[in-house]
Amino acid sequence: MDVPFWLWAAFAVTVVVSLAVDLLAHRNAHVIGFKEAAWWSALWVSLALIFGVVVFFVLGTTAGTEYTTAWLLEKSLSVDNLFVFALIFAYFKVPREYQHRVLFYGVIGALVFRAIFLTAGVAVVNRFTFVLFLFAAILFWSAWKILKDEEDSFDPGQSFAVRMLRKIMPVRDEYAGTHFIIKEEGKRVATPLLAVVAAIEAADLLFAVDSVPAVLAVSDDAFIVYTSNAFAILGLRALYFLLAGLLDRFHYLSTGLAIILAFIAVKLVLQASHKMISTSIPEIPSPISLAVIVVILTASVILSIRRPPPGKDSKDSKDSGENAVESSEDKPSE
Repeated sequence: MDVPFWLWAAFAVTVVVSLAVDLLAHRNAHVIGFKEAAWWSALWVSLALIFGVVVFFVLGTTAGTEYTTAWLLEKSLSVDNLFVFALIFAYFKVPREYQHRVLFYGVIGALVFRAIFLTAGVAVVNRFTFVLFLFAAILFWSAWKILKDEEDSFDPGQSFAVRMLRKIMPVRDEYAGTHFIIKEEGKRVATPLLAVVAAIEAADLLFAVDSVPAVLAVSDDAFIVYTSNAFAILGLRALYFLLAGLLDRFHYLSTGLAIILAFIAVKLVLQASHKMISTSIPEIPSPISLAVIVVILTASVILSIRRPPPGKDSKDSKDSGENAVESSEDKPSE
């Protein structure tokens, strides 16, 4: 795809300016509330969609559809990251007012690593088509693990990145505000905040195993796959604070993600077969892929709302009953 230089430049400027504005807006550590997270989520989604409109007009309908599909796919797969973020924050007991700063630097690292992985992935796919079958196998396996509830456990304290950090420099037990490194007795010492960033980067590397093959099934163009990934990643922080405490309610979402991964795997198999075996083997067009992803995500959310997790209703009823009893006991008798 012939992408004009100015479009790459516009993307780079948008990302840099957005990150700068975000950093300045959150230069003072504070707890991100629901309303603030909602505004930032709306901003990141709007930026992604506006950029998608530009891609439609500049590069054509096909490129625009692929960008939108890849962005929505990465956005949906990133929900798994939110559960891991919550796990990491709980493990390291990160104060809520420091969480945004950690995620900010985690996102920067994710942008760098995804650029490396996606560039390498595009190069490999363009040269060795058979790799698509391997990618499909990875996605099928990931979908199976999710459906069987056999996802790999992630221990933040024992991740490779955290263990390497502890070998490079000592990590103190107490936080020191928003500082990542401080001096103690003339020596540089890492704070737990730096260990948290390392754990988040390690988690993103694990998620890239599913994410990169999935997005390469949508497009093998470096511009499409990276820009869509970048805009999805940029909105991760706001999405986390928006959904914090509500993640367990969307219990059907994991099943939906498994179905999406399996669908993308089928798309990869057909795509590879079309190129390597016979052109008579059909491929799944991007508009159909986009429609399937939208339908599955919508159905997952609606089912989660209409059918709460087992025990949720009884627990709510019990809580309501207890509150009613407490109210009646507090009320003076006539």
